[in-house]
Amino acid sequence: MTEITEEIAHINGVPEKLVIFLHGYIDCAETVNKIIEKDFVGCLENCAVHIPQAPLQCEIHERKRQWYSMHRFDPEDSRKTVPEMKECAAVYEKMAPGFAEAFQYLNPYIDGLLNEYQLPDENLYICGFSQGAMLALYTALMREEKIAACVSFSGILAPALFLERHHKSAPPVFLIHGDADNLVRFQAMSFTRNRLKKIGCPVKTHVIKGGQHRITEDGIAAALKYIRKSSCL
Repeated sequence: MTEITEEIAHINGVPEKLVIFLHGYIDCAETVNKIIEKDFVGCLENCAVHIPQAPLQCEIHERKRQWYSMHRFDPEDSRKTVPEMKECAAVYEKMAPGFAEAFQYLNPYIDGLLNEYQLPDENLYICGFSQGAMLALYTALMREEKIAACVSFSGILAPALFLERHHKSAPPVFLIHGDADNLVRFQAMSFTRNRLKKIGCPVKTHVIKGGQHRITEDGIAAALKYIRKSSCL
């Protein structure tokens, strides 16, 4: 059975909130930790921040990780090259089994942390970048109880049609995306916003001007402000 056995954890004070940050595809927990440790993690008081390591070795880089195989569902990387947003969304729709499999091992990990800190879902924030952002959105909508919020860096709601039909809750969501993103197209932000609003999620957005496919200082600052404002940290 696949399970999460590696993580980087930061505990600031007595945790009243739990923040989980999911790294991207061809990525790892250590890389994300270096980016967010000082200006994000270090600024959240009375909070536990956990950065789990995806348990699957990346299919195209043996030293990196993945939450699920992208090439299994999109071997030609057509999601990046198809001209229309609806075609791109259709590619991600095919990845429903991958998200479901990842949810099966991520969800118990989250339950374990909430139990460890004796916190309810309403004190939980799930963040993620790229593939991690997609899984964060999927998990936030599929958990039985409504979480505090989800923060997506350069993500897309996927599989959108499945989630519209089967979501369990509709938590607040903050979408952060660069308008020069060359891997997950910028149009994914408006697509995701519209689909989330249809589901009933309160949605806020932040555009990184000239931002490419990465976690930027501007994005980190926006995410920190959003979490602080929504949680009064």
